[in-house]
Parts: sequence; C-alpha cells; structure tokens
Amino acid sequence: MRLPTFSRGVHPNDNKHYTCSKSIEILPIPDQVLIPLQQHIGAPCSVIVEKGQEVKTGQQVGSSEAFVSSPVHSSITGKVKEIGTFQHPAGGKVQMVLIQQTEEEDDWKLMPPLEDWQNTGNEILNQRIKDAGIVGLGGAAFPTHVKLAPPKDKKIDTFILNGCECEPYLTADHRAMVEQADKILPGMAIIMKILGVIDGFIGIENNKPDAIEVMREAVSRGGYNFKVVSLQVKYPQGAEKMLIQSVLKRQVPTGGLPMDVGAVVNNVGTAIAVADAVINGKSLIERIVTVTGDGINEPKNVLARIGTPFQEILEFCGGLNEETTQVFMGGPMMGLAQHNLQSPTVKATSGIVCTAAQGQPAEQALPCIRCGTCVSVCPMFLLPTRIARLSEMGQTAAAEELGIMNCIECGSCSFVCPSQIPLVQWIRLGKLRVGEMKRKEKEVA
Repeated sequence: MRLPTFSRGVHPNDNKHYTCSKSIEILPIPDQVLIPLQQHIGAPCSVIVEKGQEVKTGQQVGSSEAFVSSPVHSSITGKVKEIGTFQHPAGGKVQMVLIQQTEEEDDWKLMPPLEDWQNTGNEILNQRIKDAGIVGLGGAAFPTHVKLAPPKDKKIDTFILNGCECEPYLTADHRAMVEQADKILPGMAIIMKILGVIDGFIGIENNKPDAIEVMREAVSRGGYNFKVVSLQVKYPQGAEKMLIQSVLKRQVPTGGLPMDVGAVVNNVGTAIAVADAVINGKSLIERIVTVTGDGINEPKNVLARIGTPFQEILEFCGGLNEETTQVFMGGPMMGLAQHNLQSPTVKATSGIVCTAAQGQPAEQALPCIRCGTCVSVCPMFLLPTRIARLSEMGQTAAAEELGIMNCIECGSCSFVCPSQIPLVQWIRLGKLRVGEMKRKEKEVA
C-alpha cells in the first residue's frame, strides 16, 4: 500500500547514515555560555539579571511581557560575566548574557513539579510551558504556549507529533524517538490535555523503521490512544502544513494556519521539553544537536547546553577536517551558513552540518531559462522564480500579491534550479521588505 504523503516536493539525498545509528552523547558542561535574549519568533526578552550576579541552572535571565515571546534561562550555574551584543548564529548581533561557570555540578533552580498533571488545570500546565521557555525545537522556534492557546473560535480536534525530520543529515529527533520514547509520549499526552483533544497522531518518515517500531511499542505499552503513521520519504514532509495534508488529508488555506483546519503540530523534541518542565520542573536549558557531514571527524548526536559555542561542540566531535568548506546551523536545505564558530547554540539549533569541498561552485547564478521546475516542486503551489525576480527588482507589493508570505522557505525551488538562482534568499529578502512595508503603512495610518 502506498504510504501517505503530500503533493509535489523533492527527494534530496538524506545523508543520515553518518549519525542515524549513533546514541546521544552528553556534552560536558561548558566553562561559559552565551544566552541570547532572542531565541524565538516574537518579541525579544529584556535582561533581568545584572553583571556579577550569581545564577543557578534553570534560572530566568531574560523575560518579556509580550504574548508571543518566551523567557530564556541560564544553562549552567555561574556568575554573569558580561551583558552585551554578540554574534547570533541566525545572523547579526543581538544582546546576550555571558555566564561564567562557578560550579562544576548543576545547582538547579527548579519549578515545583506537577507530577499529578492529569488532575492539574490546563491553564496552569500551559503557564508552566511558558515559564520553562519552551519553543518549537524542530527549527521554527515558535513559542509553544501560544500554539496551545488558540482563539476560542478555532476548534482544535487533532494533534500531530512531528517525527519526520525530513531535513537531510539531521537525526536528533530520530535518536530521541529511539532512546526517549517514554519521555516523548507523556509530553504528547500533556499537550493533548491542554488542547482538549482525543485524536493524536505521530508522523514518522519510513526511513526510520527503528523509530517507528520503538514508538509503536511504547504507545502500546503505555496504553496511549495514539496512532503512529508511517509516511513516505519526501522533502519537506516535516513542514507542518505538508504533514497535516499527509496525515489528515486537510489542506491549510492560503495564508492560513494549522488551527484553521483544526490541527496543532509539535516536534518530538518539544514534547520532551514539555515532559521535563511539567513532571520534573526543569526549564529548557539543553537540546539534542546532530553534528554531522563529511567535514567533521567524528559525527555524533549530542545533548548540548543552550549557549555552548559551536566551536566547543565541534571539538567534542573530533574537530573539523582540513577539507571542510562550510558549516551550517540546521540542515543544507533550510540551514544558515556560519562564519563565526564562537556563536552559541540556541533553542533552534537542531544540527551543525559540516561539509567538505565537492567541485567548484558556480561563480554566479545563470539567467532563468523558464523551465518551470521550481514551480513543479513547490509544495505551496507558488511561482518561486517570478516571486524571487520581483523581490530582486524591489517590487514588494507585486511580490506580496503573488503570495510571497505563503512561502515556507523549504528550499525545494533552489535545490532543483538548473541555473542555480538563489531563489529562497531573494524570497526571504522580499518577505523582510513586505514586513517593513506593513509597518510603515501602520505608522502612516
């Protein structure tokens, strides 16, 4: 029987063989960490500690009153050494808190555990998720408590746990499902309780047969009423709109959100963080990171503290080899190339992909040959080459009319373009310009 999937998409080499069978290793506690006050979609945090102040592991160092925001916490026990601007792995410099370790072991600042969560109010549970600083750990970093508080006119009937991990090279979620299923499932159950839904699905691409088997066995053993769905391997299967189409056969409307079709999607790493916050009282101060590619000497999956410099993680994995030419945060399709390896691990750091030279890249993009290949693979049914060209020419309003804001930046168009046009980069720039245009319109109004 044909496995469920969505329309269009691409099939890049997954290159997961480097780390798919490697157990998660715990990275030693770093001597110092850089905690960015902006690690999520939404308003940045304001610093709430002072230079020289002693802080505990799990203690808030940044908070915000905005609804779409998420607090940040110290990932080690130490002293605030500096508060200043440093290089962010997503680009540019942002305000961060530099903390120097003073204790080799963690002195935790825990929240009161809510072990009897089944009989705890949903508002209390969601407040705990907010206080713990939990955001989507699949890469988008959208504050989880916002997703779990949809408007009253949006009736949610289904929850989908995203275990696809369709981005090439990355295996952090894969290993989490194999090794931590008994933590993932309670986290999923807590999320579903908050949403008030009964129907729960776990979507996993069928290139992870061991994860599918482990999750199905754990669901059965735990007596959960969840369904594990094996999905066809295709990129971007893990994009939430594509996942909803594959699992539920529901089409999220243009410009709409999953809640518009009664669904909420969260990543398996997010479910682990939810379980840790609710049951154990721990804030989000660490995450699983895949360190992989032909440019790293010892590819691994590691559990790293938020704020750990990339360089320190790479050294734990044997360091870069002499042929390494690029280092990405995230995968090659949606990841961001890094030029400063002292940038810190953030909540959105699902992987660090290191690649070696493979031939000479083109010096510049060639003219569009109007082949339409980018159109044929776009999972959002857009016109990538036309939108990118409008963005390049500064025709922001026209790009918006063609649906530039509906682009999920999956990179499928750039992947297949025979002229090697940086379509996604132009579209990203155009989306920023649309945002600026909207802000100016509001100011005038």
